[in-house]
Amino acid sequence: MVLGVAGGIAAYKSCELLRRFTESGHDVTVVPTAAALEFVGAPTWAALSGKPVATDVWTQVHEVPHVRIGQSADLVVVAPATADLIAKAAHGMADDLLTNTLLTARCPVVLAPAMHTEMWEHPATRANVATLRERGVLVIEPAEGRLTGADTGKGRLPEPAEIFEVCQEVLSGATTSADLAGRHVLVTAGGTREYLDPVRFLGNRSSGLQGYALARAAAARGAEVTLVAANVALPDPAGVKVVRVETTGELREEVLAAAPSADAVVMAAAPADFRPVDVSGAKIKKSADGSAPELRLTQNPDILHEISTQRVRPGAIIVGFAAETGDDTGTVLELGRAKLARKGCDLLVVNDVGGGAVFGSPDNEAVILGADGSAVDVPRGSKAALARVIWDEVAARLQD
Repeated sequence: MVLGVAGGIAAYKSCELLRRFTESGHDVTVVPTAAALEFVGAPTWAALSGKPVATDVWTQVHEVPHVRIGQSADLVVVAPATADLIAKAAHGMADDLLTNTLLTARCPVVLAPAMHTEMWEHPATRANVATLRERGVLVIEPAEGRLTGADTGKGRLPEPAEIFEVCQEVLSGATTSADLAGRHVLVTAGGTREYLDPVRFLGNRSSGLQGYALARAAAARGAEVTLVAANVALPDPAGVKVVRVETTGELREEVLAAAPSADAVVMAAAPADFRPVDVSGAKIKKSADGSAPELRLTQNPDILHEISTQRVRPGAIIVGFAAETGDDTGTVLELGRAKLARKGCDLLVVNDVGGGAVFGSPDNEAVILGADGSAVDVPRGSKAALARVIWDEVAARLQD
Protein backbone atom coordinates (compact mmCIF):
# COMPACT_ATOMS: atom_id res chain seq x y z
CA MET A 1 0.00 0.00 0.00
CA VAL A 2 0.99 3.64 -0.42
CA LEU A 3 0.87 6.23 2.35
CA GLY A 4 0.89 9.70 0.84
CA VAL A 5 1.70 12.61 3.12
CA ALA A 6 0.90 16.18 2.10
CA GLY A 7 2.42 19.32 3.59
CA GLY A 8 0.37 20.06 6.71
CA ILE A 9 1.21 20.24 10.40
CA ALA A 10 -0.80 17.05 10.95
CA ALA A 11 1.90 15.13 9.03
CA TYR A 12 3.44 14.10 12.35
CA LYS A 13 0.31 12.07 13.17
CA SER A 14 0.88 9.94 10.09
CA CYS A 15 3.93 8.44 11.77
CA GLU A 16 1.56 6.60 14.10
CA LEU A 17 -0.64 5.63 11.15
CA LEU A 18 2.40 4.22 9.35
CA ARG A 19 3.40 2.19 12.40
CA ARG A 20 -0.10 0.72 12.64
CA PHE A 21 0.08 -0.35 9.00
CA THR A 22 3.52 -1.93 9.28
CA GLU A 23 2.80 -3.66 12.59
CA SER A 24 -0.32 -5.24 11.08
CA GLY A 25 1.76 -6.73 8.28
CA HIS A 26 1.24 -4.28 5.42
CA ASP A 27 4.04 -3.45 2.98
CA VAL A 28 3.99 0.35 2.95
CA THR A 29 5.65 2.79 0.58
CA VAL A 30 5.61 6.34 1.92
CA VAL A 31 5.31 9.09 -0.69
CA PRO A 32 5.53 12.54 0.91
CA THR A 33 5.36 15.83 -0.87
CA ALA A 34 8.31 18.19 -0.68
CA ALA A 35 6.28 20.36 1.70
CA ALA A 36 5.58 17.36 3.94
CA LEU A 37 9.31 16.90 4.47
CA GLU A 38 9.40 20.36 6.05
CA PHE A 39 7.31 18.86 8.88
CA VAL A 40 8.67 15.29 9.08
CA GLY A 41 12.02 14.42 7.50
CA ALA A 42 12.71 11.61 5.04
CA PRO A 43 14.84 9.62 7.56
CA THR A 44 11.79 9.23 9.83
CA TRP A 45 9.62 7.85 7.04
CA ALA A 46 12.42 5.57 5.82
CA ALA A 47 13.09 4.21 9.30
CA LEU A 48 9.43 3.50 10.03
CA SER A 49 8.65 1.99 6.63
CA GLY A 50 11.95 0.23 6.01
CA LYS A 51 12.06 1.73 2.51
CA PRO A 52 13.78 4.70 0.89
CA VAL A 53 11.65 7.80 0.46
CA ALA A 54 11.38 10.09 -2.56
CA THR A 55 9.19 13.04 -3.49
CA ASP A 56 10.05 13.50 -7.17
CA VAL A 57 9.83 11.36 -10.28
CA TRP A 58 13.59 11.46 -10.94
CA THR A 59 14.79 9.23 -8.11
CA GLN A 60 15.37 5.65 -9.34
CA VAL A 61 14.04 6.83 -12.69
CA HIS A 62 14.94 3.54 -14.39
CA GLU A 63 12.20 1.86 -12.32
CA VAL A 64 9.62 4.39 -13.57
CA PRO A 65 8.34 5.08 -10.03
CA HIS A 66 5.70 7.60 -11.12
CA VAL A 67 3.84 4.75 -12.84
CA ARG A 68 4.96 1.64 -10.98
CA ILE A 69 4.04 2.72 -7.43
CA GLY A 70 0.42 3.48 -8.26
CA GLN A 71 -0.01 0.46 -10.51
CA SER A 72 1.19 -2.02 -7.89
CA ALA A 73 -0.73 -0.63 -4.91
CA ASP A 74 -3.72 -2.32 -3.25
CA LEU A 75 -4.60 0.91 -1.49
CA VAL A 76 -3.47 4.53 -1.59
CA VAL A 77 -4.22 6.63 1.49
CA VAL A 78 -3.21 10.27 1.82
CA ALA A 79 -3.08 11.58 5.39
CA PRO A 80 -3.07 14.45 5.78
CA ALA A 81 -4.63 15.55 2.51
CA THR A 82 -4.32 19.33 2.32
CA ALA A 83 -6.55 21.68 0.32
CA ASP A 84 -3.72 21.98 -2.21
CA LEU A 85 -3.36 18.22 -2.61
CA ILE A 86 -7.14 17.76 -2.95
CA ALA A 87 -7.26 20.48 -5.62
CA LYS A 88 -4.44 18.86 -7.60
CA ALA A 89 -6.06 15.42 -7.36
CA ALA A 90 -9.44 16.75 -8.50
CA HIS A 91 -7.90 18.47 -11.54
CA GLY A 92 -5.56 15.65 -12.52
CA MET A 93 -2.35 17.56 -11.91
CA ALA A 94 0.86 15.56 -11.70
CA ASP A 95 3.77 17.73 -10.61
CA ASP A 96 5.39 15.36 -8.09
CA LEU A 97 5.58 11.68 -7.23
CA LEU A 98 2.44 11.65 -5.05
CA THR A 99 0.15 13.28 -7.61
CA ASN A 100 1.54 10.99 -10.32
CA THR A 101 0.80 8.02 -8.07
CA LEU A 102 -2.78 9.17 -7.58
CA LEU A 103 -3.26 9.40 -11.36
CA THR A 104 -1.89 5.92 -12.05
CA ALA A 105 -3.56 4.11 -9.14
CA ARG A 106 -6.35 1.73 -10.09
CA CYS A 107 -6.93 0.61 -6.51
CA PRO A 108 -9.13 2.21 -3.83
CA VAL A 109 -7.98 5.69 -2.79
CA VAL A 110 -8.67 7.19 0.64
CA LEU A 111 -8.06 10.86 1.44
CA ALA A 112 -8.03 12.10 5.06
CA PRO A 113 -8.30 15.89 4.86
CA ALA A 114 -6.69 18.24 7.39
CA MET A 115 -6.87 22.02 7.08
CA HIS A 116 -8.35 25.09 8.69
CA THR A 117 -12.13 25.28 8.84
CA GLU A 118 -12.32 28.18 6.39
CA MET A 119 -10.31 26.21 3.84
CA TRP A 120 -12.46 23.09 4.25
CA GLU A 121 -15.67 25.11 3.90
CA HIS A 122 -14.50 27.14 0.89
CA PRO A 123 -16.64 26.48 -2.21
CA ALA A 124 -13.54 25.52 -4.21
CA THR A 125 -12.58 22.81 -1.73
CA ARG A 126 -16.15 21.55 -1.44
CA ALA A 127 -16.39 21.31 -5.24
CA ASN A 128 -13.07 19.46 -5.43
CA VAL A 129 -14.17 17.00 -2.76
CA ALA A 130 -17.47 16.42 -4.56
CA THR A 131 -15.61 15.75 -7.81
CA LEU A 132 -13.32 13.21 -6.17
CA ARG A 133 -16.20 11.43 -4.47
CA GLU A 134 -18.06 11.20 -7.78
CA ARG A 135 -14.98 9.43 -9.16
CA GLY A 136 -15.06 6.86 -6.35
CA VAL A 137 -12.43 8.35 -4.07
CA LEU A 138 -13.26 7.94 -0.38
CA VAL A 139 -12.78 11.38 1.16
CA ILE A 140 -13.18 11.07 4.92
CA GLU A 141 -14.91 13.93 6.67
CA PRO A 142 -12.40 15.77 8.89
CA ALA A 143 -12.86 15.81 12.63
CA GLU A 144 -13.82 18.79 14.76
CA GLY A 145 -11.50 20.09 17.45
CA ARG A 146 -8.30 21.99 18.10
CA LEU A 147 -6.52 23.12 14.94
CA THR A 148 -3.19 24.91 14.54
CA GLY A 149 -2.68 27.54 17.22
CA ALA A 150 -5.74 28.52 19.23
CA ASP A 151 -8.24 27.82 16.45
CA THR A 152 -10.91 25.16 16.81
CA GLY A 153 -13.42 23.86 14.29
CA LYS A 154 -13.93 21.28 11.57
CA GLY A 155 -10.76 20.42 9.70
CA ARG A 156 -8.77 18.39 12.20
CA LEU A 157 -7.17 15.16 10.95
CA PRO A 158 -9.11 12.17 12.31
CA GLU A 159 -7.19 10.11 14.82
CA PRO A 160 -4.69 7.69 13.19
CA ALA A 161 -6.39 4.69 14.84
CA GLU A 162 -9.67 5.60 13.16
CA ILE A 163 -8.08 6.26 9.76
CA PHE A 164 -6.46 2.84 10.10
CA GLU A 165 -9.85 1.21 10.78
CA VAL A 166 -11.39 2.88 7.72
CA CYS A 167 -8.51 1.61 5.59
CA GLN A 168 -8.96 -1.88 7.02
CA GLU A 169 -12.61 -1.72 5.96
CA VAL A 170 -11.59 -0.76 2.42
CA LEU A 171 -8.87 -3.42 2.26
CA SER A 172 -11.30 -6.08 3.48
CA GLY A 173 -12.75 -6.16 -0.01
CA ALA A 174 -16.25 -6.21 1.47
CA THR A 175 -17.29 -3.72 -1.17
CA THR A 176 -15.55 -2.70 -4.35
CA SER A 177 -17.53 0.48 -4.76
CA ALA A 178 -18.92 3.28 -2.64
CA ASP A 179 -22.43 1.81 -2.78
CA LEU A 180 -23.64 4.12 -0.01
CA ALA A 181 -22.24 7.29 -1.59
CA GLY A 182 -24.78 10.08 -1.54
CA ARG A 183 -26.76 8.37 1.21
CA HIS A 184 -27.32 9.68 4.73
CA VAL A 185 -27.47 6.94 7.34
CA LEU A 186 -28.29 7.16 11.02
CA VAL A 187 -26.77 4.69 13.48
CA THR A 188 -27.34 4.42 17.23
CA ALA A 189 -24.91 2.79 19.64
CA GLY A 190 -24.38 2.07 23.31
CA GLY A 191 -26.78 1.75 26.21
CA THR A 192 -28.97 4.42 27.76
CA ARG A 193 -29.08 5.26 31.46
CA GLU A 194 -32.10 6.15 33.56
CA TYR A 195 -31.10 7.98 36.74
CA LEU A 196 -32.44 7.07 40.18
CA ASP A 197 -30.55 9.90 41.87
CA PRO A 198 -27.46 12.01 41.00
CA VAL A 199 -25.10 9.01 41.31
CA ARG A 200 -27.13 5.88 40.47
CA PHE A 201 -28.84 4.74 37.31
CA LEU A 202 -30.53 1.81 35.61
CA GLY A 203 -28.57 0.71 32.55
CA ASN A 204 -27.34 -2.23 30.54
CA ARG A 205 -24.10 -3.81 29.35
CA SER A 206 -24.00 -2.48 25.79
CA SER A 207 -20.47 -1.24 24.93
CA GLY A 208 -21.32 0.45 21.64
CA LEU A 209 -18.75 -1.61 19.73
CA GLN A 210 -21.28 -2.95 17.20
CA GLY A 211 -22.81 0.47 16.55
CA TYR A 212 -19.38 2.01 16.06
CA ALA A 213 -18.43 -0.80 13.67
CA LEU A 214 -21.61 -0.08 11.70
CA ALA A 215 -20.84 3.65 11.54
CA ARG A 216 -17.26 3.03 10.46
CA ALA A 217 -18.31 0.54 7.77
CA ALA A 218 -20.92 2.94 6.37
CA ALA A 219 -18.38 5.76 6.19
CA ALA A 220 -15.98 3.47 4.32
CA ARG A 221 -18.74 2.82 1.77
CA GLY A 222 -19.18 6.53 1.13
CA ALA A 223 -22.17 7.36 3.33
CA GLU A 224 -22.73 10.51 5.32
CA VAL A 225 -23.07 9.05 8.81
CA THR A 226 -24.72 10.40 11.93
CA LEU A 227 -23.95 8.32 15.02
CA VAL A 228 -26.04 8.84 18.15
CA ALA A 229 -23.93 7.37 20.97
CA ALA A 230 -25.36 6.62 24.39
CA ASN A 231 -22.69 6.49 27.10
CA VAL A 232 -19.94 5.07 24.89
CA ALA A 233 -16.27 5.44 25.84
CA LEU A 234 -14.80 4.94 22.37
CA PRO A 235 -12.98 7.38 20.04
CA ASP A 236 -15.13 8.95 17.35
CA PRO A 237 -15.06 6.97 14.09
CA ALA A 238 -13.29 8.86 11.31
CA GLY A 239 -15.61 10.87 9.10
CA VAL A 240 -18.66 10.36 11.30
CA LYS A 241 -20.80 13.00 13.03
CA VAL A 242 -21.21 11.87 16.64
CA VAL A 243 -24.05 13.06 18.86
CA ARG A 244 -23.75 12.02 22.52
CA VAL A 245 -26.75 11.25 24.73
CA GLU A 246 -27.41 9.60 28.08
CA THR A 247 -31.09 8.76 28.54
CA THR A 248 -33.66 7.04 26.37
CA GLY A 249 -35.56 10.32 26.10
CA GLU A 250 -32.47 12.07 24.74
CA LEU A 251 -31.84 9.19 22.33
CA ARG A 252 -35.41 9.40 21.05
CA GLU A 253 -35.14 13.16 20.57
CA GLU A 254 -31.97 12.88 18.45
CA VAL A 255 -33.28 9.93 16.41
CA LEU A 256 -36.53 11.71 15.59
CA ALA A 257 -34.55 14.80 14.57
CA ALA A 258 -32.19 12.93 12.24
CA ALA A 259 -34.45 10.19 10.85
CA PRO A 260 -36.40 12.38 8.38
CA SER A 261 -33.23 12.97 6.33
CA ALA A 262 -31.86 9.43 6.64
CA ASP A 263 -31.98 6.84 3.88
CA ALA A 264 -31.36 4.14 6.47
CA VAL A 265 -31.63 3.98 10.25
CA VAL A 266 -29.82 1.23 12.17
CA MET A 267 -30.88 1.08 15.82
CA ALA A 268 -27.94 -0.77 17.35
CA ALA A 269 -28.24 1.02 20.70
CA ALA A 270 -29.81 -0.71 23.68
CA PRO A 271 -32.36 1.73 25.15
CA ALA A 272 -33.50 1.08 28.70
CA ASP A 273 -37.02 -0.33 28.59
CA PHE A 274 -38.00 1.31 31.87
CA ARG A 275 -37.24 4.46 33.86
CA PRO A 276 -37.99 5.43 37.46
CA VAL A 277 -41.26 7.25 38.08
CA ASP A 278 -39.56 9.39 40.70
CA VAL A 279 -35.97 10.65 40.52
CA SER A 280 -34.38 11.82 43.75
CA GLY A 281 -32.59 15.15 43.66
CA ALA A 282 -30.19 13.92 46.35
CA LYS A 283 -28.32 10.67 46.80
CA ILE A 284 -30.60 7.99 48.25
CA LYS A 285 -29.19 7.03 51.65
CA LYS A 286 -29.14 3.65 53.32
CA SER A 287 -31.77 3.24 56.00
CA ALA A 288 -30.86 2.46 59.59
CA ASP A 289 -33.11 -0.62 59.67
CA GLY A 290 -31.54 -2.15 56.54
CA SER A 291 -34.61 -1.85 54.37
CA ALA A 292 -34.28 -0.97 50.69
CA PRO A 293 -36.21 1.75 48.91
CA GLU A 294 -39.08 0.68 46.70
CA LEU A 295 -38.65 1.63 43.04
CA ARG A 296 -41.60 2.38 40.82
CA LEU A 297 -40.88 2.10 37.12
CA THR A 298 -42.66 3.26 34.01
CA GLN A 299 -42.10 2.08 30.45
CA ASN A 300 -39.96 4.14 28.08
CA PRO A 301 -41.12 5.00 24.54
CA ASP A 302 -40.43 2.32 21.92
CA ILE A 303 -38.24 4.29 19.51
CA LEU A 304 -37.84 1.51 16.93
CA HIS A 305 -41.59 0.92 16.73
CA GLU A 306 -42.25 4.65 16.51
CA ILE A 307 -39.95 5.33 13.56
CA SER A 308 -40.96 2.08 11.82
CA THR A 309 -44.69 2.73 11.94
CA GLN A 310 -44.64 6.51 11.47
CA ARG A 311 -42.22 6.77 8.58
CA VAL A 312 -41.59 10.30 7.38
CA ARG A 313 -39.15 9.34 4.63
CA PRO A 314 -40.56 6.99 1.98
CA GLY A 315 -38.17 4.23 0.98
CA ALA A 316 -35.99 4.52 4.08
CA ILE A 317 -34.71 1.20 5.43
CA ILE A 318 -35.03 0.69 9.19
CA VAL A 319 -32.97 -1.92 11.01
CA GLY A 320 -33.52 -3.03 14.60
CA PHE A 321 -31.54 -5.22 16.96
CA ALA A 322 -32.92 -7.88 19.28
CA ALA A 323 -30.85 -9.21 22.17
CA GLU A 324 -32.67 -12.42 23.10
CA THR A 325 -32.04 -15.32 25.46
CA GLY A 326 -35.01 -17.55 24.73
CA ASP A 327 -37.53 -18.61 27.36
CA ASP A 328 -40.65 -20.71 27.90
CA THR A 329 -42.50 -18.68 25.27
CA GLY A 330 -40.13 -19.46 22.42
CA THR A 331 -36.62 -19.86 21.04
CA VAL A 332 -34.36 -16.94 20.26
CA LEU A 333 -35.39 -16.98 16.59
CA GLU A 334 -39.09 -17.39 17.36
CA LEU A 335 -38.96 -14.42 19.69
CA GLY A 336 -36.99 -12.51 17.05
CA ARG A 337 -39.60 -13.12 14.34
CA ALA A 338 -42.38 -12.02 16.68
CA LYS A 339 -40.44 -8.87 17.53
CA LEU A 340 -39.83 -8.10 13.84
CA ALA A 341 -43.57 -8.24 13.18
CA ARG A 342 -44.36 -6.22 16.27
CA LYS A 343 -41.81 -3.46 15.62
CA GLY A 344 -42.58 -3.03 11.92
CA CYS A 345 -38.95 -2.55 10.81
CA ASP A 346 -37.47 -3.89 7.56
CA LEU A 347 -34.63 -5.91 9.09
CA LEU A 348 -34.01 -7.25 12.58
CA VAL A 349 -30.56 -8.40 13.72
CA VAL A 350 -31.12 -11.14 16.29
CA ASN A 351 -28.39 -11.88 18.83
CA ASP A 352 -28.41 -14.77 21.28
CA VAL A 353 -27.04 -13.10 24.42
CA GLY A 354 -27.46 -16.05 26.77
CA GLY A 355 -24.74 -16.05 29.42
CA GLY A 356 -23.81 -12.45 28.62
CA ALA A 357 -22.40 -13.25 25.18
CA VAL A 358 -21.75 -10.39 22.73
CA PHE A 359 -21.59 -7.56 25.31
CA GLY A 360 -18.14 -5.96 25.29
CA SER A 361 -16.78 -8.63 22.97
CA PRO A 362 -15.01 -7.79 19.69
CA ASP A 363 -16.90 -10.67 18.06
CA ASN A 364 -20.54 -11.28 17.28
CA GLU A 365 -22.86 -13.69 15.49
CA ALA A 366 -26.41 -13.09 14.45
CA VAL A 367 -29.32 -13.93 12.20
CA ILE A 368 -30.62 -11.04 10.11
CA LEU A 369 -34.35 -11.46 9.65
CA GLY A 370 -36.17 -9.57 6.90
CA ALA A 371 -39.79 -8.44 6.80
CA ASP A 372 -39.87 -10.11 3.39
CA GLY A 373 -39.30 -13.48 5.07
CA SER A 374 -35.58 -13.68 4.42
CA ALA A 375 -33.06 -14.90 6.99
CA VAL A 376 -29.29 -14.43 6.73
CA ASP A 377 -27.17 -16.42 9.15
CA VAL A 378 -23.94 -14.59 10.01
CA PRO A 379 -21.47 -16.96 11.71
CA ARG A 380 -19.28 -15.83 14.59
CA GLY A 381 -16.71 -13.28 13.51
CA SER A 382 -15.71 -9.70 14.12
CA LYS A 383 -18.36 -7.05 14.71
CA ALA A 384 -16.91 -5.29 11.66
CA ALA A 385 -17.73 -8.37 9.57
CA LEU A 386 -21.32 -8.40 10.82
CA ALA A 387 -21.58 -4.67 10.08
CA ARG A 388 -20.59 -5.30 6.46
CA VAL A 389 -23.30 -7.94 6.02
CA ILE A 390 -25.91 -5.63 7.55
CA TRP A 391 -24.99 -2.86 5.11
CA ASP A 392 -25.05 -5.38 2.24
CA GLU A 393 -28.65 -6.17 3.17
CA VAL A 394 -29.53 -2.49 3.52
CA ALA A 395 -27.87 -1.50 0.23
CA ALA A 396 -29.74 -4.25 -1.62
CA ARG A 397 -33.06 -2.79 -0.42
CA LEU A 398 -32.36 0.90 -0.99
CA GLN A 399 -34.15 2.39 -3.96
CA ASP A 400 -32.80 5.12 -6.22
